[in-house]
Amino acid sequence: MPRMTDQPARWSQATVYTDMWADPDDDPRNSEGPSPEGELATLQDYLTNYRMTLRMKCAGLDAEQMARRSVPPSTMSLLGLVRHLAEVERDWRNWISDGDPLPKLYGERDADFNGVVAEQTAVDAAYSDLEREQAATDAALAGHPDLGARVGKDGIVVRELLVHRVEEYARHCGHADLLRECVDGRVGQ
Repeated sequence: MPRMTDQPARWSQATVYTDMWADPDDDPRNSEGPSPEGELATLQDYLTNYRMTLRMKCAGLDAEQMARRSVPPSTMSLLGLVRHLAEVERDWRNWISDGDPLPKLYGERDADFNGVVAEQTAVDAAYSDLEREQAATDAALAGHPDLGARVGKDGIVVRELLVHRVEEYARHCGHADLLRECVDGRVGQ
């Protein structure tokens, strides 16, 4: 594991704006046309872009880099973030449901971060878990189009859950910025 003094030089792939992750024409989050209309479409658009940002921050890294705990003594890694977000997607479905909670994906608390191993099969499994859990939560929420409706045992408002999802991804994309910079020096939004 590199020492904090062995950090790589900062760099960006972007040539137009050096503080960007990619040039505007190459950024898949940039879309032409009008902004989404309505509150639900806007929240979904932000969520989609943050999900894409997380994947962009992890792109091009090998299993060791994905699993690297870049800011000691933190247990956080890019792979841990992918696993964590799969776990919270599942947990959000528990908030929606009136039934028994779904079991945790990775075991006891913080296992999503603590159980990270530098193996490609673990990286592939984490991405598969994330995609499956995102799709399942999206499908569950699609059944509740009224943003003011209360759902689940605790009566959480659908709007609150959607905003929390955006906030969770946004916060962890900020972590991913720092983690990626520590791994290989790449910077950008």
